[in-house]
Amino acid sequence: MLPMNDVLGYHGRNVIVTGAASGMGSACAAILHDLGARVIGLDINEAGSNVDVYTRVDLRDTDSIAAAANTIAAPIHALFSCAGLPGPPFSDIDVMLVNFVGARQLIEALVPKMPGGSAIAWIASMGGLGWQEQLSNLLPFVQTPDFATGRSWCESHPDVIGPSAYAFSKQAINAWVAWRSYSLVRDGIRLNCLNPGPTDTPMMPYFEDGMGKDFMDNFPRPIGRNASPEEQAWPLVMLNSPRCSYVAGEAFHVDGGFLAAMTTGQLDFSALATADPTPEGPG
Repeated sequence: MLPMNDVLGYHGRNVIVTGAASGMGSACAAILHDLGARVIGLDINEAGSNVDVYTRVDLRDTDSIAAAANTIAAPIHALFSCAGLPGPPFSDIDVMLVNFVGARQLIEALVPKMPGGSAIAWIASMGGLGWQEQLSNLLPFVQTPDFATGRSWCESHPDVIGPSAYAFSKQAINAWVAWRSYSLVRDGIRLNCLNPGPTDTPMMPYFEDGMGKDFMDNFPRPIGRNASPEEQAWPLVMLNSPRCSYVAGEAFHVDGGFLAAMTTGQLDFSALATADPTPEGPG
């Protein structure tokens, strides 16, 4: 019988966390380490003491992705895709590669090492809201078969990506999870994504620079504050837990009530009327 402190069922399991060096990825790795998992941290930067094994990966480079995937032995019981870029000052193509194309390539490279009962959770963002209305544009992109075709699509469709590569990349995550989860769950692998609201990670200053600090300060927060990285990491850990064994294809919103209030017309956006409305974040 498992001890009560292992209620989420991670003790002794092999887990992968990308973006493990900072923010939500680091918080996720720390929680998993404390729960007794063997944590393999992937990042372009050195991961800290929260991981048992660190492997460098550059999600903009298909050779780096392949090399990192080849170092990881089966079985992989859970994969947490937490790496990402916030938009400016990073180029649109780098944002698209790190946030979607390269991350997807890594996931697909690791899927053959994931047994039935394993799970994948990917961090999207509330910046990806409205992806359902964009599905006709998103599906041709998310259904590209590999890194090269995904990159080529991005380079040839800047008009579809629009003014915010960040927002489009997060819409793409939601769309891909909805599309790919069906085939994966038939093989016993659950796929879900998390849509965080404003969170105090190293990305937040980039959102403040890109959107304007006044915009971010006045952004509606029904709960009255930003989340901490740990407040996003715990729901992510829960999603991949064996205790969520019937949860697949879900876009889980951890936004302090933002989507619910917006859907029911209870948010007042008048404070943002003079701000740049371009959706660049902030999850």
